Amino acid sequence: MILLGFDIEEFDLPLEYSKQISFDEQLSVSTNGTYIILDLLRSAKVKATFFCTANYADHKPEVIQQIVSEGHEIASHSYYHSDFKTAHLKQSKTRLEEISGSTVSGFRMARMMPVDEREIEKAGYTYNSSLNPTWIPGRYNNFKKPRSWFYDQNVLQIPASVSPLIRFPLFWLSFHNLPLSVLKWLSKITYAKDGYLNLYFHPWEFTDLNDERFGLPKYITNNSGQAMAKRLADFILWGQSKGYEFMRTDEFVKSIDKRKLKLVV
Repeated sequence: MILLGFDIEEFDLPLEYSKQISFDEQLSVSTNGTYIILDLLRSAKVKATFFCTANYADHKPEVIQQIVSEGHEIASHSYYHSDFKTAHLKQSKTRLEEISGSTVSGFRMARMMPVDEREIEKAGYTYNSSLNPTWIPGRYNNFKKPRSWFYDQNVLQIPASVSPLIRFPLFWLSFHNLPLSVLKWLSKITYAKDGYLNLYFHPWEFTDLNDERFGLPKYITNNSGQAMAKRLADFILWGQSKGYEFMRTDEFVKSIDKRKLKLVV
């Protein structure tokens, strides 16, 4: 199985590079990218999971409702992208369920930062996809964490996919910068080892980021916009040609739970 996840959030990335961007424009950039992704998934007949901040959903409920109407999963990306309190776990879940009209069972912390698994369970989530089990300077140091799914505090942990041995991350930045042939090869050996891939992206990547107002480095702007859409479409076609099934993360969780139940019985 291949799990495609898209983190819909306020596009506040330029603020990390000391660039100002209005909240309306943050919403606009993320929304434009989301529509591009929905078109791509519709054409490929693939379902995915959208991890949304409740703040985005509050301002763009029509986008959330369209995502659900097209058969995709809504999960939580907390309440705000750049502000977190433990109470936001439950508050974001409740608000997203109100707006989407669907059950929210999954969580991904903004910027894949650590979060207390006991609080995740208390808030009512059944899975958490907030772990990138690799090392990236200034961001992650998770070499000692499991590469593939595991349980913690009764919550299923679904780490982002990394390659065996060297743990090369198969995340959004890899899609911007690696040759697709290399990315497909790494994905193939990782799929063979784990039996699935968990890949994540952001809608703003699917808009043209080569704008000096954003002040983003080349390794982020490279292959953004339509180039990124073409790359992902190509990757999906490649995966389908290999017989890999694409599914929502909640469906993957159900398959794991069934497997666990059989082992218990």
